Amino acid sequence: MDAPLRKIIHVDCDCFYAAVEMRDDPRLRGRPLAVGGDPQRRGVIATCNYEAREFGVRSAMASAHALRLCPELVILPPQFDKYRRVSSAIQALFRRYTALIEPLSLDEAFLDVTDSEQLQNSATRIAEAIRQSVRQDIGITVSAGVAPNKFLAKIASDWNKPDGLTVIRPDQVDAFVAALPVKKLHGVGRVTAAKLAALGIDTCADLRGYSRLALAQHFGSFGERLYHLARGEDDRPVQANRRRKSVSVEETYTQDLPDLPAWQAQLPELLERLRTRMARLDADYLVQGLTAKVRYSDFSIATCDSGGDSLEPTQFAALLDLLWERRAGPARLIGIGVRLRDLAARQQPDLFEEERLAALRQQRQTL
Repeated sequence: MDAPLRKIIHVDCDCFYAAVEMRDDPRLRGRPLAVGGDPQRRGVIATCNYEAREFGVRSAMASAHALRLCPELVILPPQFDKYRRVSSAIQALFRRYTALIEPLSLDEAFLDVTDSEQLQNSATRIAEAIRQSVRQDIGITVSAGVAPNKFLAKIASDWNKPDGLTVIRPDQVDAFVAALPVKKLHGVGRVTAAKLAALGIDTCADLRGYSRLALAQHFGSFGERLYHLARGEDDRPVQANRRRKSVSVEETYTQDLPDLPAWQAQLPELLERLRTRMARLDADYLVQGLTAKVRYSDFSIATCDSGGDSLEPTQFAALLDLLWERRAGPARLIGIGVRLRDLAARQQPDLFEEERLAALRQQRQTL
């Protein structure tokens, strides 16, 4: 017997950090606004409002470049403690409707409302109620997508941004997915999109013309995933206890980085992006190791790990030094990251709670 269809909602805050700042300072409304690092110190944009996006400003863009695109851009430093408080308040609203909540970051989450007893078990009405509550109680807007699975719910939440609601009913899935551009599929980046285009595949309807075997031959293990996504199939459950084991950032450069100084010159920007991602985590994570990654001009990859519990530039520089000693050569990609210890996952009582809290406080001060 087939399993019952799930009712999944994906909620995504609209330009979250910028929206919170505009809420708290109405003078910022209507002006191009970004939250990010200092343009004088190789800072990076974390997010920006829609007025800034009209000038081409985007997240992960260098702040200095963003200012060149939009000289009137206001760039505010991030206030992650404030954003965490807002995120916690939004998640409290989610819990009115279900306990099955899978946060993806501070500003988005999946909800499984299949068995919710609220609002006559209507996922559409629950999603709209959440949107209204966030607007009235929190003072920002969110977009939501409702669908039978996570893949489609996430696509739907982005369909009518900002401040939108899109519902994909079970009887609409086939037609909706058939017309969906393959570049919208999760996991299809620039390289995979180029491969698909070379095969004449622009939409999921085109993709359906290829067998599992053919897709595996062209795309390896990802071919199986493409086969199912092209048919709107995604059986992943909402994981209420989903936790991270690592966080990383990387950048592919338009011109190869020829030597070690050029590699290390990328660290300030990468570190700022890594700190931004780390700041989105809850307080139960500790850094317990560092890693660096290089993809050379011939597309081979090398990685290097070390101990360490703070995001010190010198430690990542040392990892790049070691990678250069192992193999010197031009690099097209540099990445850095951390391995995490999840204190929330411990199975036995913590006999040293004060030491744990002290370590957390010390580490947060160094991030």
